[in-house]
Amino acid sequence: MEDTMRKLAAFAPLAAVLAFSAAPAMAEPALISVSLGPDLQDKAEELGPREVQEQADRLAELVGRALAREGDLDGARIELVLTDLRPNRPTFQQMADRPGLDGHRSRSIGGAAIEGQITTADGQVVPVKYDWFSSNLGDVRGINTWADADRAYRRLAVNIADGRYVTR
Repeated sequence: MEDTMRKLAAFAPLAAVLAFSAAPAMAEPALISVSLGPDLQDKAEELGPREVQEQADRLAELVGRALAREGDLDGARIELVLTDLRPNRPTFQQMADRPGLDGHRSRSIGGAAIEGQITTADGQVVPVKYDWFSSNLGDVRGINTWADADRAYRRLAVNIADGRYVTR
């Protein structure tokens, strides 16, 4: 028993070093919230409230993933507002409301606009603003209803992770 205790005691300094070096990896992740702006709340019934909420969740997910890779905003509070959202193809709600729409052939210019603020762990508040929309139908890529909106989310997520909070 005493011999086992000596062996374990020899590992104590190593355990202490590992505990301190692992501390940054265990930092508090950023808290991310996404809400809908008033204009988008009005438009949600037309687009489909469930799909609009899924887009807000997708934005939070992509920003969270980007920050998990970078970690520069550990402990921050990120409050984003989805102010505009445009699909590339008709949503389920739009097709239900207008049965003549073709979910495969109908295309439109899509994208998203996001505003908000980041409160860093030390209390500094910085604004966030980003929007991206296809400029013409030739720019529309992919067959996903929300392809351009997803592109906007990904670009914003990379910008936030890189420390660029207000971009166009």
